[in-house]
Amino acid sequence: MIQFALKRIWQSIPVILGVIIITFVLMYIIPGDPVISMVGERFDESRIEELRNELHLNEPLWKQFLVYMGNVIQGDFGRSFITDRPVMEDLLDKLPNTAMLAAAAMFFAVLIGVGIGIISSLRPNTILDRGIMIFALAGISTPVFWLGLMLALFFGVYLQWLPPTGFGGLEYLILPAITLGLRSAAYLARITRASMLDVLNKDYIRTARSKRLPEWKVVLKHALPNAFIPVITVIGTDFGSYLSGAVLTESIFGWPGIGRFALDAILKRDFPVIQGTVLFMAIVFICANLVVDILYGVIDPRIRAERSNHAN
Repeated sequence: MIQFALKRIWQSIPVILGVIIITFVLMYIIPGDPVISMVGERFDESRIEELRNELHLNEPLWKQFLVYMGNVIQGDFGRSFITDRPVMEDLLDKLPNTAMLAAAAMFFAVLIGVGIGIISSLRPNTILDRGIMIFALAGISTPVFWLGLMLALFFGVYLQWLPPTGFGGLEYLILPAITLGLRSAAYLARITRASMLDVLNKDYIRTARSKRLPEWKVVLKHALPNAFIPVITVIGTDFGSYLSGAVLTESIFGWPGIGRFALDAILKRDFPVIQGTVLFMAIVFICANLVVDILYGVIDPRIRAERSNHAN
């Protein structure tokens, strides 16, 4: 198992290196002079030239990349043009808020999505099943920004049950968590239903039922663990994207996380923050997928053996 995990980590290194290269190139693709963006147009040429030397912008491109690579390895993503604070420090300040929202959204998605997916698989082709699938289709199709605005308007403004925006206790977390997690819940419902229907037709399920085991035991102990591989894929990738920054949700509800931080940087053309945030988001997403990949091997040893054979 350790060897399998190490191989997956090793295979992720080229992907992370590719992301670092792309984020470095971003600085040269974005229109405008980064130094002018930093100091404005009121500084004289001598100050601008001094800053170019400090940022190594007068050196060849390959030297600039080596400097950038060295800084990234040390966890230095540069400093904000606006606040002059280290980008990594700001990202780490915002990460707990985004992690809180991501965990709440994923809890809602798993609780609702897996739950109704199991119920739907146990009553296939019934009115209940069709109703759940209509809900799933609506959840996948509904735009996040529209859902967030409607929830804030209805529950926050009209009914005044929950605060429409802001950051604080549990009451501030409910609406953004539902907004962020509903699409995942809908997709999980469809995936869980399909996977459970496939597993429930297996011979070992028939054997378990022939032993007159309680239905809940057949479903939870025998069927669900074997149907959980595709469900873990959705949970892992969606949770990784949540941690990378839910830009729309955080912006609609005024949630001070990484997504809103990134949007503010784009609006202010704060290049180091944009560059650092994109790199940070990508690394978090890659790590989330790596964890999911390793979990495959933990849950199903056949996958671990198959991938080891391919590697050899």
